Amino acid sequence: MKLEFDVAIVGAGPVGSVLAALLVKRSVCPPGRVALIDPQPARDGDGADWDLRVFAINRASQRLLAAGGVWDRLPRSRIQPYERLCVWDASGAAGGAGSLTFDCAEIGEPDLGSIVDGRSLKWHGLQAARQLGVIVVESGVRAVSIDETAAQIRLGDGREISAGLVAVADGSESPTRQRLGIGTTGHSYAADALVAHVATAIAHRNTAWQRFLSTGPLAFLPLADGRSSIVWSVVRDEADRLCALEPASFGEALESASAGVLGKTRLDSAVGRYPLRLRTADRFVRERVALLGDAAHAVHPLAGQGLNLGLLDCGALVAVLEAAADPRVFGDRRVLRRYERWRKSEVLPAAAGFDAFDRLFSNADPVLAALRSTGLGLVGRLPLAKRWLAAQALGTAGDLPPFIAGREEITNDRSSLRR
Repeated sequence: MKLEFDVAIVGAGPVGSVLAALLVKRSVCPPGRVALIDPQPARDGDGADWDLRVFAINRASQRLLAAGGVWDRLPRSRIQPYERLCVWDASGAAGGAGSLTFDCAEIGEPDLGSIVDGRSLKWHGLQAARQLGVIVVESGVRAVSIDETAAQIRLGDGREISAGLVAVADGSESPTRQRLGIGTTGHSYAADALVAHVATAIAHRNTAWQRFLSTGPLAFLPLADGRSSIVWSVVRDEADRLCALEPASFGEALESASAGVLGKTRLDSAVGRYPLRLRTADRFVRERVALLGDAAHAVHPLAGQGLNLGLLDCGALVAVLEAAADPRVFGDRRVLRRYERWRKSEVLPAAAGFDAFDRLFSNADPVLAALRSTGLGLVGRLPLAKRWLAAQALGTAGDLPPFIAGREEITNDRSSLRR
């Protein structure tokens, strides 16, 4: 028996689940006409401890999650708003020379964003989609073929799905993207991100801290239980050394690398390790196919924008399909090209910027160190520059979907989609 849908989404992580919820919540597709395909969808929403993977959700993404009915489902105990962000170069000092601090009070915002538990976001995104009538298909994808009328998906359990559009959101290694013959461009950083939770002698004060070291950036992200989540990007040999340390020695290494900004640091979880790479798909769309999230673009985590970019992919695709109005043309390449042009114009400059930023800060050149320190201090004394950077961090700059930007009245006006 063949199952038929308007949209089939491969990958039930945060991007895939939120896209599914938005499609139904925004009445782009009726209940029962969106499939969410994943061999292992999230099972447990709120574990005993925070997930090792946490996400820095900016203002635009928060609005998008709210529009999909996901934000209000998240337990408040798994969300920690942060009110300040302090970044500094290894040659300077936090709050002093060579540092830059953003405070939400300076820009009239309640916060600069929120740190959200990864497991909770996956689970409640999936539950929101289910509640709205999205059909969750627990199976892997064996093959995908495209014909003139639909995309045909053969599942690992032998079932077949037909859909007018396939949205691919199954991660940076995306088997589906590979099956479709869509290549990628990019490079490995020959470095890994180490993630863990730590307890510190000094309270985090609802502040996100980031120090740029010659081996890569180290971030302390505040959690709602008073601990901090660390994301430590280090070259691979150093990652090997750090992962071999005893917990007490790892905490001491963290305290040293952070210049003791939060005092004595104690490891309070296992240590996760993820390879860092820059990768963008050569094409974000083809006939009846759209790529979203890490399947379309994987970026350096130094700015914490990976998931935010993926969620805005969801918003842009929903806005484009909303304007198209007719499910029979959702997979038309002329429709999907609007989405591709829109997202490439936002994602590619951001990815290049994160890459350049990493190259500038992750080196020991004394001349560059002096320039970095001077530059951070200079920006801190320029209110307009700080406000512009704050808008970038909030995600409220750039070309946003109308229903996220607060222009709801023109959401269904096709002329508003200038692409």
